[in-house]
Amino acid sequence: MEHETSPFESSETLATLLASTPLLEESWRLCSQSNSAAQGSFSVSRMGEVAYVAFSAVQTVGIWPEDRLGNLVEIQSVCEGVFDSFPRGGEEAVMVHGGLLQLFVLFYNSQIFQQKILEIVNECKSVVFTGHSLGGPIASLSALWLLSNIQTNSSSITVFCITYGSPMLGNEPFSQAILQERWAGNFCHVVARHDLLPRLLFAPSYLFDSQFHALFQLWHLSMTAPYFGQIGLQILVEKKDELFNKVLACVACRSRGGGDQETSLFWPFGSYMFCTDKGTICLDNEGAIVKFLYFIMMKGSATSCIEDHLEYGKYVEKACWQYLLKRSSVDACFAESSNDAGITSALQSLELTTQEPDYGDAKDCLLKARQLGCNRNLNNAKMAVNLAKITPLRAQIEWYKAFCDDSDEKLGYYDSFKLRTASKKGTKVSLNRLRLGWFWDELINMLQTNKLTHDFHKLPKYVNAAQFYKLLVEPLEIAEYYRNGEHKKKGHYIEHGRERRFKIFDKWWRDRKVGDEENNPRSKFASLTQDSCFWARVEEARDCLYQFRGETEKVNRTLLLEKIEKFEQYASSMVNRKEVSIDVLAENSSYNLFREEWKELKSQSQLLQPHFPGFQDGMVQ
Repeated sequence: MEHETSPFESSETLATLLASTPLLEESWRLCSQSNSAAQGSFSVSRMGEVAYVAFSAVQTVGIWPEDRLGNLVEIQSVCEGVFDSFPRGGEEAVMVHGGLLQLFVLFYNSQIFQQKILEIVNECKSVVFTGHSLGGPIASLSALWLLSNIQTNSSSITVFCITYGSPMLGNEPFSQAILQERWAGNFCHVVARHDLLPRLLFAPSYLFDSQFHALFQLWHLSMTAPYFGQIGLQILVEKKDELFNKVLACVACRSRGGGDQETSLFWPFGSYMFCTDKGTICLDNEGAIVKFLYFIMMKGSATSCIEDHLEYGKYVEKACWQYLLKRSSVDACFAESSNDAGITSALQSLELTTQEPDYGDAKDCLLKARQLGCNRNLNNAKMAVNLAKITPLRAQIEWYKAFCDDSDEKLGYYDSFKLRTASKKGTKVSLNRLRLGWFWDELINMLQTNKLTHDFHKLPKYVNAAQFYKLLVEPLEIAEYYRNGEHKKKGHYIEHGRERRFKIFDKWWRDRKVGDEENNPRSKFASLTQDSCFWARVEEARDCLYQFRGETEKVNRTLLLEKIEKFEQYASSMVNRKEVSIDVLAENSSYNLFREEWKELKSQSQLLQPHFPGFQDGMVQ
């Protein structure tokens, strides 16, 4: 049964999870321990089947001025192969801060780090990456590295990341890539009310280059030697008032959609938990996050913006204590109330009162964020209705398949559609194919633009429907592709013609929870061939046979024969496991034509032997 989500869905769920479980307290405890350890260190702790990896806030900052704080680099540009699996952007490149990326690479290249992560992946069900200050972006990049790699190696480990006072990490395409992969819910960035560092990169780097080292030395000293750090805090950084006012002005400009070429590049991702002495608020809308970075900071001062970076232990304790006492987290207020009183209570928890000049803007921002949450639920409901509406289209294609499979022509489903002549039946099926594709493309677009709930792609109703659609309709897409000769213009279907939606559905199906019944052997042939690209593989194999006949180069002939034999073994195993539909075995199907052509070629052993030594001995009869 699908659960009902609240108006703030993912952010409310996340706030409740963090406050009601040991996640927040335990992650901060480990961050604090790591901060007191050696510079550039990390620590690993386990609680049952959950592993925590905490990165020290005390990192080498000497590399930052070389990169300039505002300089972004493509995420795949540093340390070749590390982020090759990370999704690439569209027209704009996915970029992150070069200095912060380099800090992560220092850990990635460590044999100890690699060994610890491998142990966690093999032995634990969940891993929580966490870090304070400069340890925050290292934790985020570690989580992203693992997330982008586990989908390629079928690992089932759950990855989560909690940062404290972390600076911004990447640009808007970077944030969108995380959102489109449905990873945003794996990240929570805790921000103390006036903390300067999460807002710092909204300001041009020339404003604080001269003070940068002094600021971090002060913070690092306070973490490793609190007594001397307190003395330093009394002295503070030179021109702190000027720094605070300039950064605040830049954050205000960014919250209104402004900013120069350098500062407008940075953009938040994941959820942000804002903490004050009176409460917390958790938001997952990027625009609202930017605005509240300003709304809360404007109540601060030059001193508090530096001191708050060191006060996360206090805020974590208060957030958990308030939840236990009265379950009064801001998101709970939203769930309990949809009127102005709920919004007012939320703003009061952030120390924003009706007397504040920006109170009206803050209120409108929360109302819009709330409406977005409501819209997600409404869109979920609309998608459920639309899914029901397309069921007749799918049923008509199922009827067409049954008709083709029983036809006296003995072509089967795929070849009947590929070789069809002009008829109402074929035209209607082709139109239904297009209409179903439009539905699923619209659904994917809504999902990737954050217009559906965060767990939508995991709901069994849609995972199963998408898989059935893929198995039923993709053979028609392949047939149309080869019928129109697109393979001659673009190349074969799998590499050059496959629609993105099918690749997304492959991932949904891989990521689902598999029951024991799915591993049981089949007693009869499948209703639909379980490899939706099976017919594309047939077409490629037949093309290899055709190329072989005209090829004179020995090396090329050998490679072609290897490809053909590899497919023949794969197809035979599919048939033996009964993972194909009966149309595959139809007398006049393309697959049977391939088998006959392949058998004929193999029978010419006197031709094959000189080009493929040992081939005759390994022939499959």
